[in-house]
Amino acid sequence: MELPARTFRVTRADLVRYAGASGDFNPIHWSDRIATKVGLPGVIAHGMFTMALVGRAVTEWAGAPDAVVDYGVRFTRPVVVPDDDQGTEIEVAAVVREVTEDGLTRLDITATCGGEKVLSQARATVRTAR
Repeated sequence: MELPARTFRVTRADLVRYAGASGDFNPIHWSDRIATKVGLPGVIAHGMFTMALVGRAVTEWAGAPDAVVDYGVRFTRPVVVPDDDQGTEIEVAAVVREVTEDGLTRLDITATCGGEKVLSQARATVRTAR
């Protein structure tokens, strides 16, 4: 069973807000000059910000944040965020891998940006609504 896909727009302003909240002011998240100097294609979103957006989709599917029992990902590819008003989009989809006898639903999650997977081994376990 597939769950409804979610799309999140990410702009440079989002990265600034996340940097302030997280304390991660690494210039690869705001300076094209520095990002390209270290070999990146441009400014990239914080990995944990990407993970948080996917986590938001999981909590929406689960119906409540406290229904999420386990959640983990591996970072595969950076999310490049252009310096314009449009930013970029992260598309999140999931399929139900298993529903256990004890009321847990295991999800396999896919997160893509520009048609490329940005996370691998993205999985979550949520408590099934009673």
